Amino acid sequence: MANRKLGKPSDQRVALLRNQTTALLWNGKIITTETRAKEIRSIAEKLITLAVNEYQNTETVEKETYNEKDQIVKVEKQQDLPSKLHARRQIMAYLYDVQEPKKQDESKSDYKERTKDNRHPVVEKLFREYAPKYDARAKEGKKGGYTRITKLGPRRGDAAEMVVLELI
Repeated sequence: MANRKLGKPSDQRVALLRNQTTALLWNGKIITTETRAKEIRSIAEKLITLAVNEYQNTETVEKETYNEKDQIVKVEKQQDLPSKLHARRQIMAYLYDVQEPKKQDESKSDYKERTKDNRHPVVEKLFREYAPKYDARAKEGKKGGYTRITKLGPRRGDAAEMVVLELI
C-alpha cells in the first residue's frame, strides 16, 4: 500500500510525519487533519509495537568496583540486550529529540542536573511508560490498536476534516 502524499514534497512530508509522531508520543494527544492522523497512526503503532516487544530485554551484569577504603565491592547493574539497544536506536533515528520543559521554580543548574542523563526523553517515555502499559493490554488479548481517532468536524476556512488522535 502506498503512503499518502498529503500534498507535500517528500522531504516536507517526512518532516511533518516525524514531528507529529513525536508530538503524539510526547503529549499523548494531538489535533490534526484526518488524512494526516491516519498516516501518523500507522507510524506510531509500529514504534509502540517495537518498544512493547523489546522493553523487557535486559540482563543483570555484575561488576566489581572499589569503594573509598579500596575494598572490592560487587555492583549489579541492568544492561540492555543487543536487540533492545537496536530497537531503541531505530526509534531514536525516527523521532525528533524533545527537551523536557524547565519547571516554574527550577534553577538552571537544577534543570541541567535533572536532565543530564535523559538525552531522548520521548524514547525513554516510550520504553518506561507506554511499553509496560500496552504489554499488559496485549496480555489481556488486545493486540495493537494503541491509538484512537475522534472526529471534531470540518475546519473553518478550508473545511478539512479535523480529528483528535490520542493514545488509548
